[in-house]
Amino acid sequence: MPYFGKEPISSPSQTIGTGAAEDIKILFDGNAVDYHIGLDDTADDLVIGKGTALGTTTSIAIDENGIIRSPLQPAFSAILSTNQNNVSGLTTIQFDTEQFDTNADFNTSNYTFTAPVDGRYQMNLLIKWHNADAAASYHETEILTSDGEVYINLTGAILAADSYMQQNGSLIIAMDAGDTAIARTTVSGGTAQADIDAGESFFSGHLIG
Repeated sequence: MPYFGKEPISSPSQTIGTGAAEDIKILFDGNAVDYHIGLDDTADDLVIGKGTALGTTTSIAIDENGIIRSPLQPAFSAILSTNQNNVSGLTTIQFDTEQFDTNADFNTSNYTFTAPVDGRYQMNLLIKWHNADAAASYHETEILTSDGEVYINLTGAILAADSYMQQNGSLIIAMDAGDTAIARTTVSGGTAQADIDAGESFFSGHLIG
């Protein structure tokens, strides 16, 4: 016979709550950490979270339309505050402004993302170049992780004249907790005149599993 708490349940279907405008929850009282599953009646969400109070530290929320949100899932997006001008050689791209950083894992001082947990992370990089030198032998863009270089895009000397160009790509990277990732570029040859546009260059990522 199934049990609910300390009392036996004789019916295969149980109703929790009376239909009144009130929160309803099941609390898991742990030694170090408590968790809850419940109905947040104010938001009309079914929530799973940490602690004893609904609506705080919510890990998963399902709304009345079946939309599932994970508001604490690590995710970031960063841009440059100003153009990074006259790029030459191997250069770290200075993504110094956050558009958002859900778990505070991106450092705008050293332009670095640090993985908070083991997992697979999708990384996205878009670079918009101005005044790229057609005489350069290549512009190479990469994400450098603690485990080594991961190339996101490779553009050779395809310009007929000095102009703008765009590099972009996405990939999934396995990272351990504490692993880091930065965006770098290499401009080989030509004149140091290529500029990375602040308004149209982005570095972003999120934990997917």
